[in-house]
Amino acid sequence: MNKKDIIKKIILPIIAILIVAGIAVTYYYNPNSTIQEDNITITDMVGRTLTIPSESDRIVATSPPMTTMVYMLAPNKLAGLNFAWTDEEQKYVDDKYKNLPVVGGWFGRQDGNYEQIIAIAPDIVIEGAMGDVDLNTVNERQEKFGAIPVVGVTDNSDVTKIIPSIEFMGKLLDSEEKANKLIDFTNKYLEKVQNVADSIPDNEKKRVYYAEGDEGLQTDPSGSLHAQLIDLVGGKNVADVPLQDGVGQIEVSIEQVIKWNPELIITTDSAFYNKVYSDEKWKNIDAVKNKEVYLSPQSPFKWFDRPPGANIIIGIPWTAKVLYPDKYSDINLKELTKEFYKEFYHYDLSDEDVLDILKGSGLKEKNI
Repeated sequence: MNKKDIIKKIILPIIAILIVAGIAVTYYYNPNSTIQEDNITITDMVGRTLTIPSESDRIVATSPPMTTMVYMLAPNKLAGLNFAWTDEEQKYVDDKYKNLPVVGGWFGRQDGNYEQIIAIAPDIVIEGAMGDVDLNTVNERQEKFGAIPVVGVTDNSDVTKIIPSIEFMGKLLDSEEKANKLIDFTNKYLEKVQNVADSIPDNEKKRVYYAEGDEGLQTDPSGSLHAQLIDLVGGKNVADVPLQDGVGQIEVSIEQVIKWNPELIITTDSAFYNKVYSDEKWKNIDAVKNKEVYLSPQSPFKWFDRPPGANIIIGIPWTAKVLYPDKYSDINLKELTKEFYKEFYHYDLSDEDVLDILKGSGLKEKNI
């Protein structure tokens, strides 16, 4: 047992006892504070200079997009989840990652717990955001986490801007080779869909509705990061509503969806997908009449949204094939799905697994 492990063994039970007893802990233990020779100085993506352990083996992120990226680049270093995987989401997760503690975070739910995160002794906490990270927020996190370094990372949700974050995280996690592979994959499909999308006249773009919630009556308009893949691959988002607070999710009525009459519907909600074809309210919409409703694959992370982040990189070619199977006929979803899962989800899919994932999303086998 090395010096760092001995210190952790002594200090962590003390922290746990204080937390359970409800005693306020103002100054928190930093396992590297007595091992200065093992520290390095970095500048994070919000311009803060800070000292971190040269070997950071326990990472916690405060939001799902960053947790996803850590899992993709260095899963053995991920020390906690923002929310528990469902049984469906765990389907293609290796057993050794299934029992990670759930520590909450600061995103839609705002249920992060500083004491709970501190108790699992992360070497680093990652604070990320959709777009620019607020420096005041990072500083606030740092104050609450004490000597545990908080690293700010920007642009982790927009796939057209995510590459600098992947590159930074690759260096931070000592996983540059994996990060470079993910960057190459991202660039390949961004370039491909951009070329096709630019060639589609506006009056020929598929009209798409993004159905959220188990009734399908929440949505995000064009410009929302939650619906970014529709625009990216050359579709037209039918939700003609203002973007709210940079996020955009709104409640709509079935009458409004009928008026929009989308040719195609994409959802991330399996409850909605499983009943839409038998629901009388939806039967007269073109997408339903023509069997053009598609469910984002779910495991271990959704491909289309929830969260928007590195997980939707594979959603770029999937959404392209959903909207325009003929225009993207050169994309082999079977092969790239196997490649992506092996490289970035650390799971070897069988041929049957791949077909289950793709056909389960609504795709016809001839289009995958």
